[in-house]
Amino acid sequence: MLAHDDVVIGEAMRRELSRGGQVLYLYNKIDDIDLVAARVKRALPEARVAYAHGRMDKDELEDIWQSLVRGEIDVLVCTTIIETGVDLPNANTLIIENADRMGLSQLHQIRGRVGRSSRHAYAYFTFRPGKALSEIAIKRLSAIREYAEFGAGFKIALRDLEIRGAGNLLGAEQHGHIDQVGYDLYIRLLNEAILEEQGKVAKEISEAKIDYPDSANIPSSYIPLSAHRMEMYKKISLILTEDDLSDVLSEFRERFGEPPKETRRLLWLSLLRAAASRIGLLRVEFRSGDVRFVTQGVGDLAVWALVFSERSGLRFGGGRDVGVFLRLKGGEDAAESAARVLLLYEEKQKEVRPDGAGTGDNGDK
Repeated sequence: MLAHDDVVIGEAMRRELSRGGQVLYLYNKIDDIDLVAARVKRALPEARVAYAHGRMDKDELEDIWQSLVRGEIDVLVCTTIIETGVDLPNANTLIIENADRMGLSQLHQIRGRVGRSSRHAYAYFTFRPGKALSEIAIKRLSAIREYAEFGAGFKIALRDLEIRGAGNLLGAEQHGHIDQVGYDLYIRLLNEAILEEQGKVAKEISEAKIDYPDSANIPSSYIPLSAHRMEMYKKISLILTEDDLSDVLSEFRERFGEPPKETRRLLWLSLLRAAASRIGLLRVEFRSGDVRFVTQGVGDLAVWALVFSERSGLRFGGGRDVGVFLRLKGGEDAAESAARVLLLYEEKQKEVRPDGAGTGDNGDK
């Protein structure tokens, strides 16, 4: 990837033509694609230059394509109409203007239009000189450069998912049954249907919301390969107990070295969410120097009394929602401290209700 430089791009095209090859020059704006083709022609007066886009008549496009296949066109300036279904073994240099505006998977797909023979292929992903690229654009262009080997499509898809976030994949904008209820509810309903067929009853656990202001992630500087990061994100999402957290933390240390602060924080937040959901909290809110556990009612007073006796800095609070407040001490990690309070609650809950009766903060006890 590089800022667009007419000298560099012109030399790249001349090098391809000198070995008898052809060039695909992608410019994805129909309104002035003819001007870009004229610019390319001025830079390469000896080259046979044509342009093509999706608004052209079908017969006209067919003529251009046949001329390209027959080798009668040296440089084709085109839009993304070449993205799929194009097989040109003699075209082994690709130039993309404004590559920062395109998606990662799309860039990978278009890159596959060259290098379809035994010849070494070149792909130039350019952006406007002087343009300040967004963080996402930088990540996309860096990823397309990083994953250049054969069979990199799956890694590209993982990286694209990581850059964009799960987005609509796990949201409400879905097709079919998922479109109606959203991914999480769909999976829950499916699980309940399976258990019903097995003659079992699903245990209802509403997931608590965690409102945490700081970053909690696996930085690429710690684990460079996106496939490894996705693998570890999945393992973090499955943390339910402190033993689970210890196992995942040990795996981090053994495979990648000591994890950074934001990654350790993510482990504790995953455990916090699991514990808060089991207890029946509505949400956990982190504010400056405080953590608020929002309950349904005042909760199990007998259990909270035991927790208060062992953990300082706790108090009940009122307002719109009843909650328990934790005042953090200097130097305490907020996520770990909050999780440990709820783990202590579960421990005391077993002492008060050894048979499991009355678990969950679902109202006054």
